[in-house]
Amino acid sequence: MNSRRSLLVGCGAYLPERILENSELAKIVDTSDDWIIKRTGIRQRHIAADGEFTSDLAIRAAHDALVKANMARDQIDLIVVATTTPDETFPSTATKVQAALGITKGVAFDIQAVCAGFIYALTIADNFIKTGQSNNALVIGAETFTRLLDWNDRSTCVLFGDGAGAVVLCGHENTDEVASYGVLSTHLHSDGRQRDILYVDGGPSSTGTVGQVRMSGKEVYKHAVSKLGEVIDEALEFNGLSPSDIDWLVPHQANRRIIESMAKKMSLPLDKVICCIERHANTSAASVPLALSEGINDGRVSSGDLVLFEAIGGGLAWGSGLVKIGQPV
Repeated sequence: MNSRRSLLVGCGAYLPERILENSELAKIVDTSDDWIIKRTGIRQRHIAADGEFTSDLAIRAAHDALVKANMARDQIDLIVVATTTPDETFPSTATKVQAALGITKGVAFDIQAVCAGFIYALTIADNFIKTGQSNNALVIGAETFTRLLDWNDRSTCVLFGDGAGAVVLCGHENTDEVASYGVLSTHLHSDGRQRDILYVDGGPSSTGTVGQVRMSGKEVYKHAVSKLGEVIDEALEFNGLSPSDIDWLVPHQANRRIIESMAKKMSLPLDKVICCIERHANTSAASVPLALSEGINDGRVSSGDLVLFEAIGGGLAWGSGLVKIGQPV
């Protein structure tokens, strides 16, 4: 048994002000509100303003999470930002967040696992805390993903939005009182053989350009349903739990049909699934913490609830995480 645990004690979010509805998209690409809703469940997405960067979104979400956790900035000694859209090739977006928050100790770095990025970042921070390398961590998923889109490709440009979500993990000794709380387990996978079904056709080493998203939708859907189902089972089996033990499924917000497939597989009623895709679209690494924040803010998710995360993205990279929210009173 690990001598330390990572408790999830705060969650924050930020969405840019500008909202792009399906009807507006239909004016610039061959699509319609009805077509998008039927295939994805998306009605609108948020778009970062000119001059508004991924770090700006991350900073706002981080500040919100710290307030919700009632934690001072100088208590944070680890910042992990999951993003596919960093402000610059270097330095990391996380170091910009660190500086903006006035944090001068500890470490800050980015990780990149596209839509699975938040679960990867959560895993890294949890392991830092369990091994005693950090005490309190900010884990952030932040994206200005719309800047990677080809606005002439209706198969991709309708799917994505911008946003950021953040959680605070607090290290505690693994006493009997806290043993059932916090990050219970995380499960990560990748398969580089599937690279070509979801990728960006650019990069500083290959083309010297940012590039744009390219996707084979049917292939992504097939792999998502299969791999997410497997990694959900993996989390449940590892912890000796059944689907009925889960209070909330907080899935990656990629496609409503995929979300509903996961709920059906677990025999979970949809009112036990946090789904905000119709308002946020797919915000990549930000989607899971954004959904969790919405569930906490509207009172559905509360301290003591057992929450299951899952996500899959380009790479392919996918994962799950099981967390009991909050801490014992």
